[in-house]
Amino acid sequence: MSLDHYVTLGRSGLRVSPFCLGAMTFGQDWGWGSSVPDSEEILTHYLERGGNFLDTANAYTKGHSEKIIGDYVRRRELRRDQLVIATKFFANLFPSDPNAGGASRKSLTAACDESLRRLQTDYIDLYWMHLWDRFTPIDETMRALDDLVSAGKVRYVGFSDTPAWKVAQAQVTANFRGWVPLVALQVEYSLVERTIEGELIPMARELGLGVTPWSPLCGGVLTGKYTRDNVSDVQPGRGDRVKNSLNEQTFAVVDELVRIGDEHGTTPAAIALAWVQAKPGVDSTIIGARTMKQLDENLIGLAVMLEDDQVEALDRVSTPTLSFPMPFLEMAPTIMHAGATVDGERSEDWPMAPRSDSERY
Repeated sequence: MSLDHYVTLGRSGLRVSPFCLGAMTFGQDWGWGSSVPDSEEILTHYLERGGNFLDTANAYTKGHSEKIIGDYVRRRELRRDQLVIATKFFANLFPSDPNAGGASRKSLTAACDESLRRLQTDYIDLYWMHLWDRFTPIDETMRALDDLVSAGKVRYVGFSDTPAWKVAQAQVTANFRGWVPLVALQVEYSLVERTIEGELIPMARELGLGVTPWSPLCGGVLTGKYTRDNVSDVQPGRGDRVKNSLNEQTFAVVDELVRIGDEHGTTPAAIALAWVQAKPGVDSTIIGARTMKQLDENLIGLAVMLEDDQVEALDRVSTPTLSFPMPFLEMAPTIMHAGATVDGERSEDWPMAPRSDSERY
């Protein structure tokens, strides 16, 4: 597979690359990241390889990430319509203003105009709600997004990092009201973070949302550069979020990635990315790259085709702990097929399976 092996995003006609280029590292305003020249070099390489999907946010490097993309497109005189540019609203870039953040009509409308200015474009292809705003009714957010689409400022909308029940409420409300529906869901997903398999991914597949995982390498944890030997000495640029993931369970996953990587003659990172991209419901995986070397290493993941036994090995070593009701629902086949053999066990051995008509309610 290559970057120009385009896929449709969710239940829409929008065609995007299977790997999306995340631009959170564009700019050094947070004390780490890529310089402007390096960011532009990464953009050039990604586009030359056939990529068309860019993901940023108003908060990334204090708005500088959006401006780097906007400057790049203008200076290179690229045809704007060839790109799928996604950005996000929610973060407050003006802390003294209580209405400058969140998902209210006032906030997201102003944030959209600011992003359009920094991106130097007339429209945003995909506008994400970055986080759930529990202080704003979801119908207010969805109606405001519908108005932005009607005004031509936005083409498609999606949610990032929002509970499944709230996404479902938003989608049902939009469909009932005739407003523009969500087409995609952006969530953290990797061999270290698989809890979304419990409710978020099944919900996305049921509601027609394309899944675009972020942090598929868990901030570099799954590249293999952190080991049991150096764990006490490392100081990751992303701080505690990365350090808190460096435990024995993670190192067991990395060991398996190294083993399978050796079988394919490639890196642990490429195997980890191939695993995520092949998961049901995933349309386009968001990759980050601070350097050209990192980008090239990540793109190798598109060429990796994992064998069934390799996927099973990775699934087994990274089995997630799912919250209720998932563990209970996994027993559903036993209830449905009372008297049958399920997974080698007779279902009547399970106490909730009725043994006779007299025991049925």
